[in-house]
Amino acid sequence: MLTLIIVLIVAAAATFFLMKKGKIKDANNNYIPDVVEKPIEVVKEKVVVAKKEVKEVVEKVKKAVPKKKTAAKKSTKK
Repeated sequence: MLTLIIVLIVAAAATFFLMKKGKIKDANNNYIPDVVEKPIEVVKEKVVVAKKEVKEVVEKVKKAVPKKKTAAKKSTKK
């Protein structure tokens, strides 16, 4: 576990160093490399579209399936 933490710290430090040197692009200086930032934005847009589609399908299913009438339960107490 300690090894994993050390590897992550070294990777973050190397990324930060390379961004400051200009080897990794960060156009808006938010310390997130553009190589990572752009695909995340694409995925976010796809998630929004998929969420809308799922919502539409759920509404169609709710309209298509008739609601069952529930009968009043009889009391079995003596």
